[in-house]
Amino acid sequence: MTSNDDTVGGHSVPLRLAVIIGSTRVGRVGEKVASWFAGRARARPDLAVDVLDLADYAFPGCYPEQSTPAMRSFTAAIGEADAFAVVTPEYNRSFPASLKQAIDYAYDEWQAKPVGFVAYGSGSSGLYAVEQLRTVFSALHVVTMRDCVGLDLLGADVGGGEPYDTDDRVRAVAALLDQLTWWGRALRDARRAQPYCS
Repeated sequence: MTSNDDTVGGHSVPLRLAVIIGSTRVGRVGEKVASWFAGRARARPDLAVDVLDLADYAFPGCYPEQSTPAMRSFTAAIGEADAFAVVTPEYNRSFPASLKQAIDYAYDEWQAKPVGFVAYGSGSSGLYAVEQLRTVFSALHVVTMRDCVGLDLLGADVGGGEPYDTDDRVRAVAALLDQLTWWGRALRDARRAQPYCS
């Protein structure tokens, strides 16, 4: 059953999912991976999907005394989202500095929302990066999804940067989106009922 706040004109309000491309490297495959994942998310009528590419934001090289327009724009997009899917590579058994920098620009905007991970790497499918991101997001009061989508760039998961739609991968994407949607709706209702207090 859907609450009154979740309907407009008798129609359910889609959950706002922000797909974040965490790498800014030249030659990255993150753009193709994010496009692939966002396409599957957009096929669901219960989701409204935005892609936030960190390469599109002119973030400062060091943390300034006052927020820049790029920082404010990114933080506003995080604030408007109900749920997140972070697309991250694994670099040296961790995630990119560009992603950590962007995460740190917001605080309240992340809180009491769910995040899922679509990771890729050479051999490990990006799982080391995911485990470190779980710790970072937990400190921001974000609910991390148990399941994730992992892609091995050295295996048969990706061709030319484009992930293959195997049966297992289709199921993994569906499971992640189901979890994000459930938690996204539950936490959206909870935030409306009572502001989150960290």
